[in-house]
Amino acid sequence: MKHLSLFGLAIVALSPMAGAQDDAAEAIDEVVVTADYRQASINDISASITVLDSTLMQRKGAKHLEDLLLDAANVNFSSGASRARFYQIRGIGERGQFSEPLNPSVGVIIDGVDFSGIGNAATLYDVEQVEILMGPQGTRYGSNALAGLINLKTKAPTDEFVYGLQADIANYDSKGIAGYVSGPMSDTVLYRLSAQTLKSDGFSDNLFLGQSTNEREETTLRGKLSWFLSDDVSLDFNTASIDIDNGYDAFSLDNIRDTLSDEPGFDRQKSTLLNTKLTADNFENFSLEAVAGFADSDIEYGYDEDWVHTGFHPWEYSSTDQYLRERDTISGEIRLVSNDNGALFSGSTNWVAGIYSLQQSVGLNRIYTYLPANFSSSYDIDRLSVFAETNTVVGDHWSFDLGLRVERFDASYQDSDLASFDPKDDLYGGKIALNYRTANEQLLYISASRGYKTGGFNIDGSLDVDLREFDAELLWNYEFGFKGASFNDKMQTRLAVFYMDRDDVQISSSTLRLRPDGSTEFIEYVGNAAAGSNYGLEVTSSWQANDSWSVYGSLGLLESEYQNFINSAGENLDGREQAHAPNYQFTLGTDISITPRLLLNLNVQGKDEFYFSDSHGIKSDAYELINASLIYSAEQYAVTLWARNLTDEDYYVRGFFFGNDPRDGYAAKGYTQLGEPLRVGLTFNMGF
Repeated sequence: MKHLSLFGLAIVALSPMAGAQDDAAEAIDEVVVTADYRQASINDISASITVLDSTLMQRKGAKHLEDLLLDAANVNFSSGASRARFYQIRGIGERGQFSEPLNPSVGVIIDGVDFSGIGNAATLYDVEQVEILMGPQGTRYGSNALAGLINLKTKAPTDEFVYGLQADIANYDSKGIAGYVSGPMSDTVLYRLSAQTLKSDGFSDNLFLGQSTNEREETTLRGKLSWFLSDDVSLDFNTASIDIDNGYDAFSLDNIRDTLSDEPGFDRQKSTLLNTKLTADNFENFSLEAVAGFADSDIEYGYDEDWVHTGFHPWEYSSTDQYLRERDTISGEIRLVSNDNGALFSGSTNWVAGIYSLQQSVGLNRIYTYLPANFSSSYDIDRLSVFAETNTVVGDHWSFDLGLRVERFDASYQDSDLASFDPKDDLYGGKIALNYRTANEQLLYISASRGYKTGGFNIDGSLDVDLREFDAELLWNYEFGFKGASFNDKMQTRLAVFYMDRDDVQISSSTLRLRPDGSTEFIEYVGNAAAGSNYGLEVTSSWQANDSWSVYGSLGLLESEYQNFINSAGENLDGREQAHAPNYQFTLGTDISITPRLLLNLNVQGKDEFYFSDSHGIKSDAYELINASLIYSAEQYAVTLWARNLTDEDYYVRGFFFGNDPRDGYAAKGYTQLGEPLRVGLTFNMGF
């Protein structure tokens, strides 16, 4: 009943508000999305998009992307590390990676540079907003965005000199210091520099070593430069250095926070990124945009595999497993964006056309106790795409969008076990949408979009030849949506109903093979073992009741199932829900201005139970988290007292099923990683 009552409150919050409306209340600010080819208001884009802004980050004390994702409908994440590094949108997305190469289903972009699959780098200081594009981005981003895209946009340089400082303290001996400076270097050059360092003991203790082994130390440096070469030509530079040096000791045999390992693990990532963008508006019919990005990442991930110390039990084993990766990414894009003079068909059709290239190399060195020698591999990817998109206006109310992307994918893989693969594929995606704009500037749309994810291969040399490689996964997304304002622009609502048809789903599968002696062999592998469907809705709404009170909320409903699927344990999962795909998620919150300077925020967030994996039946429990903040703002400073998970609810962010406890003879059972406990902190911001 508890879950149902809170869920019902969320539904009420998202329905039109009853009662008198105060015409003096300020209209809600417009939200501009930057991840598409053209910057546009969120209410002008015929797609489901969630934007999480810096105001939300302030009232939650958010420092990393994982601190925000409960505020996004139908977005989930998996940990299995010190931070969430893998994300799922509408139930689709990877949940981890070990030795195998990875082609992501959910893209992560930080200031124009691809960080898909290594989300540790998604720190939030000086980030203006997080944009989550739901569903396949087959036209815009191609094979790394089958399920959707998460775009982090940092703050731009200012044309006036400003600077600021931030200090944080919180429980678990958490503290941080940050600052920024921004302004003009000359009449034509603007700059912005920012830095933050954070430290924390983490949320558990190692009882054997008598110390914290989940400590966090995270440092972010960012720099931006905008150079206006003329009235029509500009050049933007972005650079960042992100250094994550965290401990990882999250699992215990008793599924509690306290651990007993003697060789605790680590979760480190050092990333440097550089992005440049040239914009030239001096052409008669179009603007030229040329973008180049580079990222170098060293990623070190390891853990104590047995989770205990030597001498814990007479039968215990002892081993560690470490994965050391070097990943380099280079990308480039040239696109032409039409202006008013270049619109086709008597000025009715705007267009975008361009070419995109990405080269990525990933080198792995695995150090594992039970390997006779270290395992090493190299995986090189080359993606080349051409794309085009048009928007055509028909009459006063109607318009339609057409988009197409064609991609050539080439890859090369070699490892120390003498496995070698050179997959190649030609893929395409796109979108068609019909839009209707009402007299009140509300948008109704219906769309169909096609996404794709490149094929791959299994590196286990014991597999039969016909099981070594698997094909691309394809997805059609059908969507109906509404976006617009009501009640004199005091209420904003965005709703999308979607159906996703998945084909050749890439998933951990199994088969039985007959041996020559008549016995059978159970073989586990990744293959195109299933079809599937994912359907539901997303709705977000905000209502500015009057000058001192507003209400906001989001709701995601999701139904998912596999078709004709036998999992890696040999179980028939035809009709079962997909992993990390909760049936509902919601947020319900309110902002109350106690005085002109003092703001109280209260909100509750909930998530339904969900399967951790497709290979077993262990589930996360449904849960609700209550959060609050009190913000005092003056002209040049603000003090925020924030709390997350006020009731100290236990919830889970990763789950496994296997035998690891010598006390019960290593019987298979469920093991879970706990999410963040009660957090209370104080943040001081000063800006001039």
